[in-house]
Amino acid sequence: MEDIEDLLVGNGSGSPPGFRFLALRQYISKTFGCSHNQSDSEYMAGQLSSFGYSLSDSPEEADLWLINTCTVKSPSQSAMDTLISKDGVSIVGVQQIDRVVEVVEETLKGHEVRLLNRKTLPALDLPKVRKNKFVEILPINVGCLGACTYCKTKHARGHLGSYTVDSLAGRVKTVIDDGVKEIWLSSEDTGAYGRDIGVNLPILLNAIVDELPSDASTMLRIGMTNPPFILEHLKDIAEILRHPCVYSFLHVPVQSGSDAILTAMNREYTVNEFRTVVDTLTELVPGIQIATDIICGFPGETDKDFSQTVSLIKAYKFAQVHISQFYPRPGTPAARMKKVPSNIVKQRSRELTSVFEAFTPYNGMEGRVERIWITDIATDGIHLVGHTKAYVQVLIVAQESMLGTSAIVKITSVGRWSVFGEVIETVNQINHKSKSVEKMLGEEKCSPCSNSCACSSEPEPCAGGPESCGGQNASEQSDVLQNDMHLEDQNRRTLVGWWLLRKRKIQAQKMVEKNGVASGSQKKQQEWAKAAAPGEWGVVDRAVLGGLIVSIFSTVALLIHLGFKTMSSQ
Repeated sequence: MEDIEDLLVGNGSGSPPGFRFLALRQYISKTFGCSHNQSDSEYMAGQLSSFGYSLSDSPEEADLWLINTCTVKSPSQSAMDTLISKDGVSIVGVQQIDRVVEVVEETLKGHEVRLLNRKTLPALDLPKVRKNKFVEILPINVGCLGACTYCKTKHARGHLGSYTVDSLAGRVKTVIDDGVKEIWLSSEDTGAYGRDIGVNLPILLNAIVDELPSDASTMLRIGMTNPPFILEHLKDIAEILRHPCVYSFLHVPVQSGSDAILTAMNREYTVNEFRTVVDTLTELVPGIQIATDIICGFPGETDKDFSQTVSLIKAYKFAQVHISQFYPRPGTPAARMKKVPSNIVKQRSRELTSVFEAFTPYNGMEGRVERIWITDIATDGIHLVGHTKAYVQVLIVAQESMLGTSAIVKITSVGRWSVFGEVIETVNQINHKSKSVEKMLGEEKCSPCSNSCACSSEPEPCAGGPESCGGQNASEQSDVLQNDMHLEDQNRRTLVGWWLLRKRKIQAQKMVEKNGVASGSQKKQQEWAKAAAPGEWGVVDRAVLGGLIVSIFSTVALLIHLGFKTMSSQ
């Protein structure tokens, strides 16, 4: 099972019942891995759905488990091994996912099927059931050109295989017509795209951007890229990241801050080359967020090596750092290297995590006005999730009808992993930004406390209070208030809708206070909560509810009157 990724587990004798098909958000079985794994699962779901298979919420009624797992890291495959240890399995290789229905049918007949042969790339226009209907995960290639000593990607996905520019641009056009609002490019190494077919990443990105709506109603997120293959295209990539329809965000794994360890990993770049990538993009793309990865405890890592890694992370204060401990993968060169004691590996992982979690990357955002794109519901069930141009997560309280839309928001408070905002107006309510919002967006670009100031590549310390750090004058506050009233008026078109939205705001305020992430600008949120006292049933609530009851009785009385009138006329 070292060179496969997707597994179908039949419901044989003695095995636990599972799903006819398992999507990412179901119980029992799960998908383990990156967004590319998720895309594979969505394609398999689409094919099964087309052949009459339906998702089951009841394990007792399901006939089959579908398990999709990554083989890059041991924890992913170990989790999968635990699930299937007592079962007979049918196996589908990642380049055979277009035959998933055939494998399912044979598995349900009691046969164990193995489809692991390499073949041409699966078609991009296969049926697909998305986990999030607003997000398309688009694989641009499979495999990679690297040979990292710890990784099994090449075992699973093989050598680099890129889709053509025309096929990818065509897929983008199709999914936009389907209502997709966010496109994630997925790859084991985005920067290596096209080297096998005579093109490169900037050519592809420009072709995709040409298909995006000019009003930025659909956004593009570029996938993970290793440093070696992006170095020669930095200026071109920066230009694309500045495009209004492209998130100013990039995931560039460094894995270690030590050149000695990078050599042992066979990563094919140096720490200084990684710094060049980060420094160049930071200079050329205002407000960009760069995420990175670190492996703690790689074989041969000394205290000095680890110290260099900590220094690198401290120097850049990345908003996102994915920290993992080294796990040897059978069959890889690193598995034969002398391991660092596990207690030291764990200690280093804890230390680096502590350093990273102490960063406060969003402190300068409170009071700023941002455009966000809203595509999901938060796990708390109260907030909707949006992202800024720099892909900062913004949590807002709003009706679910705002999913798939874009809005102008004011950041009211900041947390460690996300920020909170209030909607000023939705972009689709107007043909162009109001003068007040346009003014605020323009002024916020050069806020002295902003880490994404368009006027300077260096952030400056905040020397003043709210008035000198993104504060607004009275006329601006009046404009914002008018926009707030406009939005609230939209919600008041139905009393029930307004009342439910108001109750969600109160719930959100309690959540914010409980988590301790709200700060000084939560005055309006506190007013919502006060209006609900006592016991959340305030005067306004009682008045609204009374109005609803009177309205219902009036409607019933009218219907009765009309009924009697009809009977008497007969």
